[in-house]
Amino acid sequence: MGDARASWHHREGAQDSSKGGVVWTIGGLAHAVSAARLVGRERGDVEMDEAVGLGGCAQIRVVGIGGGGCNAVDRMIRVGVRGVEFLALNTDAQSLAKSNASVRMRIGHKTSRGLGAGGDPGLGEQAVKESAEEIAELLRGADMVFVTAGMGGGTGTGGAPLVAEIARGLGALTVAVVTKPFSFEGGQRIQVALNGLERLRHFADTLVVIPNDRLLQIVDRNASIRDAFLAADDLLRQGIQGVSDLITGTGLVNVDFNDVRAIMKDGGTALMAIGIGRGETRALDAATQAVNNQLLDVTVDGAKGVLFNVKGGKELTLYEVNSAAELIRKMVDPDANIIFGATIDESLAGQVHITVIATGFDGRIKASSARRPVVARQAQRDKLIQFPLRKLEQDQLDIPAFLRR
Repeated sequence: MGDARASWHHREGAQDSSKGGVVWTIGGLAHAVSAARLVGRERGDVEMDEAVGLGGCAQIRVVGIGGGGCNAVDRMIRVGVRGVEFLALNTDAQSLAKSNASVRMRIGHKTSRGLGAGGDPGLGEQAVKESAEEIAELLRGADMVFVTAGMGGGTGTGGAPLVAEIARGLGALTVAVVTKPFSFEGGQRIQVALNGLERLRHFADTLVVIPNDRLLQIVDRNASIRDAFLAADDLLRQGIQGVSDLITGTGLVNVDFNDVRAIMKDGGTALMAIGIGRGETRALDAATQAVNNQLLDVTVDGAKGVLFNVKGGKELTLYEVNSAAELIRKMVDPDANIIFGATIDESLAGQVHITVIATGFDGRIKASSARRPVVARQAQRDKLIQFPLRKLEQDQLDIPAFLRR
């Protein structure tokens, strides 16, 4: 245990893809990833349900690591997140056996013997090193990988950065969505979490952090602990479902996987949220809700990369879309790369759903008592946003300017 803990405090990583396949270095331990073997399956460490795999569109995999990550995956499965494949990785065999993920893998066969990491991130890191080849094989072929974990414990904190490194080394767009401990959990656990977050920033393309303390600000005083954590999981679900819908759906103004990659690759700290609006100012309300998500510690102010998609019923108007777009554009960097999409979904009569992904900002922390300035609720028709438009042929001039790509 002493060696594992020491390696947690100091390690270096490098990548080399020059010799066929991928070779990566984790804590001085080099792994050559083959394309054929699954040692873990031979040991019985990997369980895979039948008919795993998604054909067609970009392949999205969600990896929950550790107790918190696996619990989040299970809750997403229960609410029916579509278009993704779920993987659960854990050092605790008893906990893993309860998972509903289509792929379940006990990591660190020798390191933990199925007994968990005991809150030691060094053991969590060592477990991923030990099982790195099997993990890589499970992630091979993914276009996008979400890594979710609870920071501050053992398996998730120590293992999530290495899972992100493996996924990114295989060429997948890698997004980490993790929670930060409550303040009452004490300085030691919080410091362990902060160390894990620094490693994740180094290895993931983008990082979304959900501070558990913010649950105290958004849930009712009488809400159960279970319901409070469901609120945090719902942010993860919204982000993953939003990205999946963007990639797999076809819109009036379409957003594809390469648009998502353009915003999120090497994006650093990120905001990823969905807003839902109803009534007369539904589009503006949805945009406000998305960019001012109360569960996140950062604001969208100054973002240099923004992708947003507006989805509504067949009655969705151009001016509604513009009011939402104007709010977002005023908040981000003047020279930001803005990619937008618009989708008509007849099942959303009377509603507007807006997905926002923002990266490349300075990560300014919200003051707990700060309030975002009140935004004018009536879009000004004479101040439509002028989005960059491609050169158009004469017969395209009857298409509304906002809908031309």
